[in-house]
Amino acid sequence: MKKAYRIKKNKEFQTVFKKGKSFANRQFVLYYYHKPEQQHFRVGLSVGKRLGNAVLRNQVKRYIRQALLELDHEIKQQYDYVIIARYPARELNFFQVKKSVSHVFRKSKLFIK
Repeated sequence: MKKAYRIKKNKEFQTVFKKGKSFANRQFVLYYYHKPEQQHFRVGLSVGKRLGNAVLRNQVKRYIRQALLELDHEIKQQYDYVIIARYPARELNFFQVKKSVSHVFRKSKLFIK
């Protein structure tokens, strides 16, 4: 995933949290905010220390990024997304992460039909 497609600044995270909407399942919370002037979606990831050590947290983030890369053509483009990993996400392998992330997007109606 290109760095231009990532949310890094705290102000941008806060905008998505305050002005956006959210949806969650057991493993992930998805916040989303519509930005009509934007050509491609941007993603911010949050994986807390509660999940485990740095190696495990980075692994979860890599899995989420790769899942989003593979689901790129199905996700609505003019949005900012923030994905927060919950504690059960630490037990998942890549295919389970991809399935769970796609479930959150599908339930929040953010997949292109």
